[in-house]
Amino acid sequence: MNTIPTPFKKKIDQDINVVVLDIKMPGMDGHETLKEIKKRKPDIPVIMLTGHGDEPSARDALVQGAFDYLGKPCDIDILTEKIREACHSCILSDKTAPLQEPSVADVMIPISDYTTIEETKTIHDALVSLKKSFSSKIATSSLMETGHRSILVVDGNRQVTGILTIRDMLEMLLPGYLFAPKPSLADTIEYSPMFWNGLFALGTKQMKGLRIGEVMSPTPKSIEGSANLMEAAHRMLHTNERRLLVTIGEKTAGVIREQDLFFQMEKIMNR
Repeated sequence: MNTIPTPFKKKIDQDINVVVLDIKMPGMDGHETLKEIKKRKPDIPVIMLTGHGDEPSARDALVQGAFDYLGKPCDIDILTEKIREACHSCILSDKTAPLQEPSVADVMIPISDYTTIEETKTIHDALVSLKKSFSSKIATSSLMETGHRSILVVDGNRQVTGILTIRDMLEMLLPGYLFAPKPSLADTIEYSPMFWNGLFALGTKQMKGLRIGEVMSPTPKSIEGSANLMEAAHRMLHTNERRLLVTIGEKTAGVIREQDLFFQMEKIMNR
């Protein structure tokens, strides 16, 4: 190992909140420097900067105790936010009461407790089953505060093939011509109160006998049960999904919904 430079010794002995460290440096590289920092001041968060192709090396740094890593060139706003997160982690860290953040699997609704229905059933069957989910019930030692607002569709082997949501049902209510392109000079068509009269009841009756498999939405995006809740929030927003299937290994283990994240936010705020 290279001799530890005197400037480094002087700098690390100062009052430092966060270290931003490049992996590729002359003399001591980032990994050696990280090791020395953790040896002398293990509680200082270190953010590693890595060039293209060095991601595996940066991931190794996480094992060595780095707070996180960012690719170069790094957006200054992202780096600023990451430094802010690192400082915040120092404030929250308390060896007598460490912050324990649950994983996706910790807050999901297990698949055995989520409402499911076979794809050969009708919309009426789905409506009846979905309504039952709005009755609060105990699920894995925690109270499900709300109904699902959706029902998972399964095949004969109980494999998830799609999902049927309340929004899907509302869209089925509307006549197709309401979605058709408007003719020229009619961009501001307004319908009279008389136009809407009876449409809701008519649409509801017409879709009653439809097979679920014919009208269901695709299977929701999935996320690993070991994932962080922030990753779940990001994926929901990025994919415009209100719920995600949770997988453990290759098996579907449950569902995490936007309201599950909301309830976690409430718990954190009230600590």
